[in-house]
Amino acid sequence: MEYFGAIDQGTTSSRFIIFDQDRNLVASHQIEFEQILPQPGYVEHDPEEIWNSVVTCVKEVSKNFDLSVLTSIGITNQRETTIAWRRSTGKPLHNALVWQDTRTQNICNQILEISELKSEFEKTGLPVATYFSLSKIIWLTENIDEVKNAQIDDDICFGTVDAWLIYKLTGECITDVTNASRTLMYDLYNLDWNDQILNHFNISRSSLPTVKPSLSIFARETEIFGDVPISAVLGDQQASLFGHNGIFKGSIKNTYGTGCFLLCNTGTDIVKSTSGLLTTVAYQLENEPPVYALEGSVAIAGASIQWLRDNLGIINTSSDVEKLSLEVKDNGDVYFVPAFSGLFSPHWDPTARGTIVGLTRYSNKSHIARAVLESVAFQTNDVLSALSKDLKQDQLVLSVDGGMVNNNLLMQYQSDISNIQVQAPKLNEITAYGAALASYVFIKKIDLKSIPSSNKRDQTWSPNMSEQKRENYLISWNKAIEKAKNWL
Repeated sequence: MEYFGAIDQGTTSSRFIIFDQDRNLVASHQIEFEQILPQPGYVEHDPEEIWNSVVTCVKEVSKNFDLSVLTSIGITNQRETTIAWRRSTGKPLHNALVWQDTRTQNICNQILEISELKSEFEKTGLPVATYFSLSKIIWLTENIDEVKNAQIDDDICFGTVDAWLIYKLTGECITDVTNASRTLMYDLYNLDWNDQILNHFNISRSSLPTVKPSLSIFARETEIFGDVPISAVLGDQQASLFGHNGIFKGSIKNTYGTGCFLLCNTGTDIVKSTSGLLTTVAYQLENEPPVYALEGSVAIAGASIQWLRDNLGIINTSSDVEKLSLEVKDNGDVYFVPAFSGLFSPHWDPTARGTIVGLTRYSNKSHIARAVLESVAFQTNDVLSALSKDLKQDQLVLSVDGGMVNNNLLMQYQSDISNIQVQAPKLNEITAYGAALASYVFIKKIDLKSIPSSNKRDQTWSPNMSEQKRENYLISWNKAIEKAKNWL
C-alpha cells in the first residue's frame, strides 16, 4: 500500500491529511485559527499563525504515522488571500488580506475607470473586484510603510497562501498556475504575468512568485517532510474538482464551505462567460497545456450559518440549523440574501447588502434559520443557471462536497430548486484528497485518463418538487435579490 498526503490550508482552519491508494483517510489533524476583523469589511489572518498551524498539524500526524513512507505531498489553499513579506528574511509585513475582505472597493472603482486596461483585464478571465489579489496588493503598497520600504529595497514578495507556505518550506517564492489565475494579474492566453497591468500599478515582476504547473516538483526535500517531494499545488476549489475526478471536459462540482464554489471543466478551451462566471485554470500537468474551467463564486454560504450562531445566537452549534429549520414546514415566505461582502457570481454587485425580506408577526427563528439555509441553495442555483446559459445546455448531475453536504435538508432543497441530481462522494475530505492525489499522480507518472472514477457515493438526492412550486420560490428569491441590490 502506498500513501500520499496534503496540506489543506483553508479560510478558517489548517489540516494535514494522509490518504492511501484506496481513497481511505488514514490520518489527519486540524487546527482553527483566528479571524481578525478590525472593522466592517476588513478580514485578516496572521501569516505566522497560518504557518504555525500547518506545522503543528504535520507534527501531530507524525506522532502516529511515519511520514517517511509517504510517496508525495500536495498543497491546497484558500485562494486570492494575499500576503506581503520580505524575500530576504521571510518576515510578514502585514496581516494577510483575506479573499472576503472588501476594503479595496474604492481602489476597484478607480481601476474600472482605466479604459486602456479593460482589454488586459479580459485576458485574466476575471472581473475587477475586491475578491482578487491585485487591489489587495495596491492597498498594501499605498497604506503600509513596511511594504513601501521593502519595495524600495526590491526585497518583497506578494503572494497567495500557497506561495507563502512554499516559501516557508523552501525559501523560494513560487506559486502554481491555478492560484496565479486568481490574482487579476495573470494572462490566461500567454500563461504569464500581464506586464501592462503590472507596469501601470508599479508592481515589479521580481515581487511576484515564479509560476509553475500545478502538477510539478515544488520541493524535493524540506525540513519537516525530509525527502518526500511536494509535487502538486492547487487552489482549494481546483483541488476539489480534481478530487471529484473532474479532470475531463464537462465535469462539474460544487463545494459548500465558507462560501460556495462551482467549477465546470471546459477542457483546453478558454470559455469566456457572458453570464457572470469566471474563467480560471482548473489544473496544469507539467509539459502539457492547461485545462480551464468556468467558475461561479458565492461569497457567503457556511459563513451565514456561523452568523446565525455567533451574531444572532439563534443556534448553539452550526449543526443545529437543520433541526431548527425542520420545526417549520417551509420558509414562511421569508427570504435571506447573505450579501455581507456584496454579491459575487453571477451578479457582481459590491454595493448589495445582507437582506431579510417577507417578515410578518407569524415569522419566527425557525423561518429565519430555514431562509438562511435555503439561501445557499438559491445562490448555487443562480450559478447553475448562468453555467447553463454559457454552455447552452442544462446540467443533469451535480457532484458536491464540503461541510454543509452533511445537511440533508439543504442537499434535498438544492436538488429540488435546481431540478438536478445531487451526488456526494463517500470521502468527505475531497479537497485535500484532490491535492494529495495530484501529487501522487505526478510522482508515479500515472496517465490521468487511467484514474478510476469513484463509484463510492455516500448519498444521492433527486428532485421532488413540482415545477410550479419551484417557479414560485425562484420568483420570490429574485425579488429578494433585487431588494439586496437596492437596499438604500
